[in-house]
Amino acid sequence: MNRINVILLASFSWLSSFQVLQSQTEEPEDPYLWLEEIQGDKSVEWVKEQNYQTEQEIASQPLFETLREKILDVFNDEERIIYPTIGGDYIYNLWQDEIHERGIWRRMPIVDFLENKTDWEVVLDLDELSNKENRKWVFRSAEWLVPNNKTCLITLSDGGKDESEIREFNVETKDFVENGFFVEESYGSASWFDQNTILVTTDFGEGTLAVSGYPRIAKIWKRGTSIDQAEIIYEADPDIVGIFPYCFNSDNRQYAFVMKFKTFFESELFFLSGDEIQKIDYPPDAQIGGFHKNQLILVLQSDWNINDFTYPAGSVVSFNIEECTGENINIKVIYEPSKISSYSSICITKDFVVINIMENVQNKLVKYKLEEGEWVKDEVDVPGNGSIILLASGYHLHDYFFQYNNFITPTTLYHGDDKGVREIQSLKNVFDTRTLVINQYEAVSKDGTKIPYFIVHKDDMELNGQNPTLIRAYGGFNVAQKPTYSSALGIGWLELGGVYVSANIRGGGEFGPAWHQAAIKEKRQNAFDDFYAVCEDLINRSITSPDYLGAFGYSNGGLLVGVAITQRPDLLKAAFIGAPLLDMERYSKMPGGAMWMGEYGNPDIPEEWEYLKKYSPYHNVYKDKKYPEVLFIISAQDDRVYPGHARKMAAKMMDMGHSVLYYETLEGGHNAASTNKQRADMRAMIYTFLNMKLN
Repeated sequence: MNRINVILLASFSWLSSFQVLQSQTEEPEDPYLWLEEIQGDKSVEWVKEQNYQTEQEIASQPLFETLREKILDVFNDEERIIYPTIGGDYIYNLWQDEIHERGIWRRMPIVDFLENKTDWEVVLDLDELSNKENRKWVFRSAEWLVPNNKTCLITLSDGGKDESEIREFNVETKDFVENGFFVEESYGSASWFDQNTILVTTDFGEGTLAVSGYPRIAKIWKRGTSIDQAEIIYEADPDIVGIFPYCFNSDNRQYAFVMKFKTFFESELFFLSGDEIQKIDYPPDAQIGGFHKNQLILVLQSDWNINDFTYPAGSVVSFNIEECTGENINIKVIYEPSKISSYSSICITKDFVVINIMENVQNKLVKYKLEEGEWVKDEVDVPGNGSIILLASGYHLHDYFFQYNNFITPTTLYHGDDKGVREIQSLKNVFDTRTLVINQYEAVSKDGTKIPYFIVHKDDMELNGQNPTLIRAYGGFNVAQKPTYSSALGIGWLELGGVYVSANIRGGGEFGPAWHQAAIKEKRQNAFDDFYAVCEDLINRSITSPDYLGAFGYSNGGLLVGVAITQRPDLLKAAFIGAPLLDMERYSKMPGGAMWMGEYGNPDIPEEWEYLKKYSPYHNVYKDKKYPEVLFIISAQDDRVYPGHARKMAAKMMDMGHSVLYYETLEGGHNAASTNKQRADMRAMIYTFLNMKLN
């Protein structure tokens, strides 16, 4: 069920047939509205001109070519980490390199992978498929038909968009199943009910989408019939985020569900049993952690008062999916948070679950096993002082995989099972970390809240206020920013003497639900004030000064930095802003934006627009102010955060005479890159710009 949460977090999308909508509150008319027409002749010419100017200024620098070559060598390195997924008794992996730009989807038996064998079996060649079909295919995911694990539903994206096709694929014949299940490009999803049936959501035609652009109707589709003949099993009102089907096999029993997201953070789960569909009662803001045996696992985002007992926010609990109504519900506690610890993620195996816990922005793993009706815990022996990400697990196996790293420790892949954990593969150090040190400090925000942050720098750094410093934060959607090893950051910034700061501001998930909820909607300014507090703390410690301080923000982090350059331009010299939200008056009018109103608010409600307009970057940039120099990078194919935001902000700032560079890639979706070369080009551009402006 984690997959559904990932789909939502990764799927801020827009309708391909977008027609510009006017906001009722918009007076006078936005003079840059034409830039929202992504393929409009005038806007395309504007983009071409900006790309040319940016390439002339950045790509002409000797540093750009040096960084691009170094970063591309790392991305194409044959000895890099092989990230696994599990399908049956096989490890599957998507591999991209110089030869395989789009990638090959390949596999080998788990036992061979654990012995570091190299004889991979190619299952699907994405470059070959792209050339054959004249598309730029990006592999998204595979959902397996269990227990045979020979057939799967593959999700493919053209150019990296979130909007994708779903096709039935046979891994033994290594081909798409003739007359198999096929769902045309949409924001829908599908899940196996049995070998001849799937649950599916897609654009079924007029009136079948929610206002967000996601499906609002789920159907059960039998093999050998057309999708138009599929039977509706659930239909929601249009004013929701969307619905998603999910089927789960446990102890050879198939469980089928439909999940309705009323808002980004509120959901309802419906259990399909026979010809009936039954709503399961739980707090609407609880997150689904997954299923283990017959237990539904929930991560509580608020206190749950039931059966004369209160289960506190941040707890992980479970109950029998078949005994989930009224007074029959028997809740079992798996994990309870402390003041400094919180749930991060979960993986589920045949006989136990593993929970990734964050304590003071560093991770540890705890294993839980259901014994005689109670969850029994056992801590897993893992490295400390770093970030852990759970990668894959097998519901029918005891195997699971995770990675560990920190800012200066290269990523290591670990395998775990019911006996323990062991190292499988480690990334070689690609930049010089011998003289680098990590410290964790606290800044005090405007309202007195202590905000932790990490700082990475050379051990001989002088406290003279002249150290080029780059600060990054996110602060939204309950997503924690962790200490992470980044080859591009190391090569492009740290190795060249730069200082790097990672700020754990409110709005993220570093300290549980309350940390996130302290910066949503009308409380969003708290996240911005936290960011400024860290900047000021760096200056007060004489680590840096406004002439040497730059900011890095992507997606929601791009909004954060967009606000920072307009509210506190005195703090920063330069800023990189990638794939940002910036026009908070029209964001909900742009396709997909309605999905985020649970985080930001609704600009069509006057009292909510009152707080949105106070920080909306697009509405708070002025000709007579001095702003940091800015580089915007987005993709024309980004269907998660609409490209119109950055286009309009850049054009407006340019016309006011401010120093702005803008670059737009042709593919890559929200990440603005689909291949290793594109990724290297983008990162080289970012770090060349930052070195140019801050050194």
